[in-house]
Amino acid sequence: MGTELRLQDYLPHRLSVASNAVSRLIARSYELRFGLKIAQWRLIAVLADEGPLTPQALCARTIMDKVRVMRAAQGLLDRGLLSRQPNPEDGRSHRLALTRSGTRLHRDIVPWALACEARLLQGLTRADILRLDTLLRRLQKRAAGADIVK
Repeated sequence: MGTELRLQDYLPHRLSVASNAVSRLIARSYELRFGLKIAQWRLIAVLADEGPLTPQALCARTIMDKVRVMRAAQGLLDRGLLSRQPNPEDGRSHRLALTRSGTRLHRDIVPWALACEARLLQGLTRADILRLDTLLRRLQKRAAGADIVK
């Protein structure tokens, strides 16, 4: 690594470009096929995995800001895919949960999403995929826990 910065070789930029390209590709499909924005799909997927959560917990799990989470949630509430429930731990807040329709939609999307992932990863070996996963997890953990920007 030298002292010059070439944007096309700068890892944070390359990660962002790759992430945006994959997200755009998938987002178009989610919208056309299921009428969902990517943020809405993320909420559905997290709630299917973890059960009812507060909006604040959804922000933490999805790494999305509160405005984006609330817009996505409102769209899902309007479609009857989510419901609001009282929060037994804090009466001032609520939890969001999948409705039966939301759970059915999740079940419909999962096989399609896994097939998309498989097509995206074609050409990579199992070892490549495992290594990529390991490295991405390490980078994410480092970015979340380190004060590298001073």
